[in-house]
Amino acid sequence: MSLLLDLANILGGFLLAVALLRQSPKVGDDLSRGASKLAPFGWIIGVVALVAGGYYLIVHLTSGPHLFHYEVVGILVGVALLWDRLKGRSSDHAIERSGTTGGGLVLAIFGIIAILVGLQGLFTPG
Repeated sequence: MSLLLDLANILGGFLLAVALLRQSPKVGDDLSRGASKLAPFGWIIGVVALVAGGYYLIVHLTSGPHLFHYEVVGILVGVALLWDRLKGRSSDHAIERSGTTGGGLVLAIFGIIAILVGLQGLFTPG
């Protein structure tokens, strides 16, 4: 279950950060193509992030030791990826948000943080 949470953080963070990452010279187009292939499965990644993050949130709040940042980031990634579906809008424009201004920039920076948290979770024992 921990691996699912870490992978959901990494993949979900990538989907959120792709608008900013596509600005990178020489690799932006490749990352954009990868994100467009992964985008149809974004809602599945969001559900996995919500379920795994929620599970660990309940486990760590009831039996300890304390709340970890992995599950909080997982829940937030899940909500961010599922936001358009929750609001009843089409999610086709989610990838097309600007990664350099406003809310798109905030989501992109959070996506990079989620990628780092997911990588940290992969290498943290326990």
